[in-house]
Amino acid sequence: MIKKSSSLLICLFIALRSLAQVQSGPMVGYSEMREVLLWVQTKQAAKVKFMYWEQGNPTQKMSTDELLTQKDKAFVAKLIADQVQPSKKYDYELWVDGKKMSFSYPLSFQSQTLWQWRTDPPAFKFAFGSCAYVNDAPYDRPSAYGGDYDIYTAIYQQKPDFMVWGGDNTYLREPDWNTRTGVLYRNTHTRSLSQLQPLLASTHNYAIWDDHDFGPNDSDRSFALKNMTSEAFRLFWGNPNYVFEGACTSTFEWGDAQFFMLDDRWFRSPNNRKDDRTYFGEAQLRWLIDALVGSKATFKFIVAGGQILNTAALFENYATYGEERALLLQKIAEANIPGVLFLTGDRHHTVLHRLNRFGTYPLYDFTVSPLTSGAGKPADAEKTTETYVAGTNVENKRNFGMFEITGPEKDRVLKVTIYDAKGSQQWQREIKASELK
Repeated sequence: MIKKSSSLLICLFIALRSLAQVQSGPMVGYSEMREVLLWVQTKQAAKVKFMYWEQGNPTQKMSTDELLTQKDKAFVAKLIADQVQPSKKYDYELWVDGKKMSFSYPLSFQSQTLWQWRTDPPAFKFAFGSCAYVNDAPYDRPSAYGGDYDIYTAIYQQKPDFMVWGGDNTYLREPDWNTRTGVLYRNTHTRSLSQLQPLLASTHNYAIWDDHDFGPNDSDRSFALKNMTSEAFRLFWGNPNYVFEGACTSTFEWGDAQFFMLDDRWFRSPNNRKDDRTYFGEAQLRWLIDALVGSKATFKFIVAGGQILNTAALFENYATYGEERALLLQKIAEANIPGVLFLTGDRHHTVLHRLNRFGTYPLYDFTVSPLTSGAGKPADAEKTTETYVAGTNVENKRNFGMFEITGPEKDRVLKVTIYDAKGSQQWQREIKASELK
């Protein structure tokens, strides 16, 4: 009994030491066949590195470089595991100032599968959601706006390979968005949520932003400090690339799917401007169409902060920028691009919109929102639009989506399941790749 008690005390001491040194994370960012990004934030300047090894072979450990975290970078370390091989799973550990940190949940990551010319594409699944508010009493609205933080436990229990964050991943507030101090504080506060940590530690994470992590509510390209919030976004997330300077536009592949991560803020004209009305902007749309045409992916997910297919010109839907919306849909049709789907957020409710098109396949827009911010519902006028799919509305309830792709290369199937914050299924749909041609 004495020995058992001593062991528990030692474990508790090690865990407390880790909490005293680690602010948030570790988090796994992008995964490729030869690289994986690992991220962590310490509470003060510290030397940080990661050790990692193929699962089942802990005697053959590899190491990232060691990095000294700095105050002007919010004590964030982003390090590359560059000795990985394709199609492998790895365990890892975090070392801070020469001491191994201890956590009560697994630390693991995976490299992407080398399947091309060899096998069918791998089966995989990913989580998707948007609008994540974490209460902070001194700076909040008079009544709490966030809640149901155990939704991250429900997502974690589904064991997705990765998660796509659909914008409003943190909520800048009035004391935050005009200073670098405020912006870094808000990102740190959100990232430090205890219920979030196990999910970050073993699920690869990719993100776009929307207005609340970009700047003030409904903000646009005129926001004076967008370069500062762009710096913070890139510091706190681990995307593999950025197409434009400043904007969060990026792309990545997983199996036979490709994700086109769009920025609906950087190039966006003010909502009330009557001329030069742009939402994604000419340069970003040109890149998107080029990238879609060049993609060999079975499923091509276009990820954007606001709804694309909803025809109701309300709030910040793309329909309020009707001319540019029509141009995007025209370009997709003219190029005869197969496999296109949209993933969107922003609206504080979940719903599926379907746009039937003459002579070709229908387009789908999965809006999934909110994760932990206040839940709402669509306007009555939206429920009568031609694109609204009855039976898919989840309102006044926090929720998330799981997207699972399975099947042989010639017969791939996408299954989408929406769960509430407790992990209870709300609805499910299946779409065959053959239906998107």
